[in-house]
Amino acid sequence: MKSRRKLLWPEAVLGAVVLTVGACSGGAGNARAGDCVHVVDEQTGETGKECLPLAPESDRVDLTEPKFTDPTRITNPLHPTAETDQVVMGGQTDGEPFRTEVSTLPDTKTINLGGDKVQALTSQYVAFQGGRVLEVALDWYAQADDGSVWYLGEDVFNYEDGVVADTEGTWQAGRDNAPAAMIMPAHPERGDVYRPENLPGVVFEEVTVKETDRTVDGPYGPVEGAITVHELHLDGSTEDKTFAPGYGEFSTGNGGDLEAVSLAAPADTRQGPLPTELRTLDRAARAVQDGEVTAADLGAVRDAWTAYRDSDAVPELLATQMTRDLDSLDEAVTAKDGQETLAAALRVAQNTSDLRLRYEPVRTVDLDRFALWARQLGIDASAGDEGAVAGDVTSLELVWERLKDGTGGAVAAAVTTDLDAARAAADRKDLAKAAELAPGLAEHLAQPTR
Repeated sequence: MKSRRKLLWPEAVLGAVVLTVGACSGGAGNARAGDCVHVVDEQTGETGKECLPLAPESDRVDLTEPKFTDPTRITNPLHPTAETDQVVMGGQTDGEPFRTEVSTLPDTKTINLGGDKVQALTSQYVAFQGGRVLEVALDWYAQADDGSVWYLGEDVFNYEDGVVADTEGTWQAGRDNAPAAMIMPAHPERGDVYRPENLPGVVFEEVTVKETDRTVDGPYGPVEGAITVHELHLDGSTEDKTFAPGYGEFSTGNGGDLEAVSLAAPADTRQGPLPTELRTLDRAARAVQDGEVTAADLGAVRDAWTAYRDSDAVPELLATQMTRDLDSLDEAVTAKDGQETLAAALRVAQNTSDLRLRYEPVRTVDLDRFALWARQLGIDASAGDEGAVAGDVTSLELVWERLKDGTGGAVAAAVTTDLDAARAAADRKDLAKAAELAPGLAEHLAQPTR
């Protein structure tokens, strides 16, 4: 899993950027040590005269050709894709609440690497800003026989106002001279250097391991064996990241922009029923999402949150997020700001779903996330918000990708039919039809009332 905050290059400059890399044995876009990879301005896409301060070739640990015998068995503790069902991260970027869901999908993708067909696991990355979909990526990973994990590309979809604005950052190993790229060594040591992305002009990162054998504060206690790395990007900017056993990417960011793990399954799961206080909070969060928020609704969800926080361990990041979003909801209700009320209520509901990952299977939580987005679809359609409706349908489609393989034939067919109809309605801005479809979508996968 990687932070998605990367440069988006205008198509007109991509070719020019690739040509700024000196001649290299790996192909026009595969920069090797000793080449000059020119700094590219983040805003304009213009290539500068300066070269990135790349590490010497002797420090790199990603120059050998990986061998893939059982590539989808990704068990590297610092990038355990095959053993991690879902990771939720939170924080803020550009001063706005930022949240991600990273889920391992059941399907694989075949990547052709120089004539060798490699099966890669697919990881679905979904980023939300202010509760709304911002970016989606399907990442492909494979583990080499020595235990190192390799990044084989991604399909990227960047959203604006609920619709795809561009697909910049998309790449695939084996195409356009793009090499497979090491994203985690088998046994990282201080000073190791590798490139998780190595296609200058499209994507480029160089990573240096700074610390190993760290102990970090996890959602529910200390986590040993973490590492910290320093990333160099194509615009010359740098970023620190921490990777931890059982989680993979654990935190990322510098200064005011920070993302960190809120909760992960199965790393943070425990046996036992959903606590009564969390059930009460879940019902209260649904109430503030479902309609006009009254003072009584707000009081009920605050009381439920206080009761749950006092009764059970709550990850610090999730506690901070819930408190922030409840304060925003309170302010929006007081100011009679309908748009912000809807946004804050949605984030409160998302936070509550995340907390339930502690006690419930990912599929159970995703079923409720599907219902959450179906409810939101009806709310946004009634409010006349075309962009939000388009984004709601996208969010439903993304959760459905995680659910469909475990859903029976007749139900799966009904969901697919109605989702297709909802997408068509959103595309033609038929909000009345979208509102009509919302209740049925919620009912198809309805779970027993708590």
